[in-house]
Amino acid sequence: MQKNRTLQAIDEKILHLKRQLLDLGPLHPGSLSRQYQVCGKSGCKCTDPEKPQPHGPYTKLTYAHHGKFTCRFVRAEALLEVTALVATFKTFRQITDQWVQLAIQRAQLGPLGRGAGRSKTGSTARKPRQG
Repeated sequence: MQKNRTLQAIDEKILHLKRQLLDLGPLHPGSLSRQYQVCGKSGCKCTDPEKPQPHGPYTKLTYAHHGKFTCRFVRAEALLEVTALVATFKTFRQITDQWVQLAIQRAQLGPLGRGAGRSKTGSTARKPRQG
């Protein structure tokens, strides 16, 4: 009986997380950083031997997706929007991490709610052959 209540509580938490995911809206993976550049042109303020002043700061978005690492600069007028997209993605990751943690807890209580050692048809699972 306690196991059923625990499973039900976990299922309710997962359902709540799914609803949160539906409400997220647009998102983008990555992190933002501020970069300064040195162009190297002779006579430019960035190459002054006594008091160099690099160009910038520029905001850079870096992320990895499907194993591909990408960097791109973000225009100043788009910075607030991109910052919000990255924050939303971090929220997405937190919610999905919670979901995975709950799914693991649920699976440890029994194979997806079925009795341990039983298949979908209800018969007992076969033991592996020895030898």
